[in-house]
Amino acid sequence: MGDNDTRTTEAPTRRDYVKYGGAIVGGGLLAGCTSDVADDDGNGDEADESYSATLAPAGTVEFERPPESVLTVLPHHADMAVAAGRGDAVTSMLYNPEYNDTIWNTCLERLPGVSVDWADLPGTWDPDRELLYELDSDLHLADPAYMTNMPSWTRADIEEIGENVAPWFGNTLSSANKEPAGEWADDYEYYTLWEIFEQVATVFQAAERYEALKAVHGEMLATIEEKLPPEDERPSVAMIILIQGEDSMYTYALNGPGFLTAHTRPLGAHDVFADVKTESTVDYEALVEADPDVILCLAGMSEARHVTKTRERFRDDPVTESVTAVENDRIHTQGGRNQGPLMNLFQIEMTAKQLYPDIFGEWPTYTDGPYPEIPAGEQLFDRQRVADIINGDV
Repeated sequence: MGDNDTRTTEAPTRRDYVKYGGAIVGGGLLAGCTSDVADDDGNGDEADESYSATLAPAGTVEFERPPESVLTVLPHHADMAVAAGRGDAVTSMLYNPEYNDTIWNTCLERLPGVSVDWADLPGTWDPDRELLYELDSDLHLADPAYMTNMPSWTRADIEEIGENVAPWFGNTLSSANKEPAGEWADDYEYYTLWEIFEQVATVFQAAERYEALKAVHGEMLATIEEKLPPEDERPSVAMIILIQGEDSMYTYALNGPGFLTAHTRPLGAHDVFADVKTESTVDYEALVEADPDVILCLAGMSEARHVTKTRERFRDDPVTESVTAVENDRIHTQGGRNQGPLMNLFQIEMTAKQLYPDIFGEWPTYTDGPYPEIPAGEQLFDRQRVADIINGDV
């Protein structure tokens, strides 16, 4: 995006190429760097003409070429950029980049030549508009409706930044098919994780990567579906996050709608807290009464919510020590909650092994370090194949 041309005639800026077709955050917007340097790194075909991608609530955004710098909020969109071979375009992240860097690299360690470098990205939760002006991104790869959940942001702010900096493009409330604020109700649609990824891949001109990764995902799901035991032989499960300093925990849906459960829903286990609203709190007594066969600990690879802390607390507490999952050492970690396609592949595999070790191979007891090394014959997807797709060998 830099302009080293010393001619006195001023070249058009990126914003000179942004055209608005009447919609607040969509309707025929043009986005992306307008440099005519050829894209020869295998990330997609160079677009001689503009192209478009469509995703509610932003609508249709038109691009002249893939954006070279994108702002993200949550890591599912950043994961999609990495999967599309454009991880270097993620230049800012508003939600806890250091935490997300740790969780994602724990899994990506198993993909040769693939990693993320998010820890030091600029960004802060609920930023003022000036930060987005300073970042001057080519695209805000974020859900504009979700942004207005932040105290400092209104739809008018979204419109201002979309007009003066770059368009918005993303979907977050499909995480659990959450209701948008009333002003967004007419613009919102819900998608699966892989439907969102398809449109993000379109933004980065990476349709071949999307199709190849979708095939890997589909093959794994087909293998799992074929081998799942009858419903009455499936385990009962609680998916939780312990609350520090209290004898209570947050509970999360196992089979509910949205991409947050895209790795557990296909496995069809019995959710012991299915009747409890997701993200609600329950106490230890409720866990004892539910008596799950397996406990899944969200973000259990992170320091603050590490799975070993949950194991120790439940084993050492006279109330919870008799829970079946505790007695049988079936307390397992999960990975990233706001998963993109890459985290989704790892989490489907890990959860299949955690719930059905006799069918899909045992999940090693996780204590620290990267995603455990799984014997080649017990892997549910080919690591090298996924890495090759990301790196352009489709």
